[in-house]
Amino acid sequence: MCRTYWFPLYAYVRRRGHTKEDAEDLVQAFFSRFLAKNYLEGLSAERGRFRAFLLAALKHFLANEWDKSQRQKRGGGAAHLPLDWPTADTQFQLATSVELNPEQAFDREWALALLARVVERLHAECAAQDQARMFEVLKPFLTVGKSAIPYPQAAAQLGFSESAARSAVHRLRRRYREVLRAEIAQTLSDPANVAEEMQALFSAFAR
Repeated sequence: MCRTYWFPLYAYVRRRGHTKEDAEDLVQAFFSRFLAKNYLEGLSAERGRFRAFLLAALKHFLANEWDKSQRQKRGGGAAHLPLDWPTADTQFQLATSVELNPEQAFDREWALALLARVVERLHAECAAQDQARMFEVLKPFLTVGKSAIPYPQAAAQLGFSESAARSAVHRLRRRYREVLRAEIAQTLSDPANVAEEMQALFSAFAR
């Protein structure tokens, strides 16, 4: 959870006006408190969305549970988590090319993190089936329109017939959708809300 969703929280805190160093401290402290206090017990069993719950928990933490006057050394005395802080500010600066408020920034980075997790799972599945090369060639076609897929080029790269390349792309895109739905379902208490949550996440890219 921390590895997947730390950057959306970091982006939110930065958009709230905090410095790079303060944002790192705050997110570290938040996750330490989140895990130590088992905040997940507060997640409602009725139509709960982990995305919304996590952001609400962070807002509560920022408003009520972080006393800057009690900060010790950098990190606030919180247990250090193995997160990719060296690249965080660069990633944030790239993201600021899009004008978003803190909540929109969180939603956009959450969506990106979720899609990255889906691609990671697909890569692992293909690698386990000795299809890592095929995945690398076909990965760019997962999110483009079917009419934009250069099947002859993909076939040539893989040594497939064009028909075989079309079938491989179709299977990978279908599996991509399945894994995406499964990943989203894991963040919801009611699986019936998967389609609604998918629409909300994809709309984050339209802003």
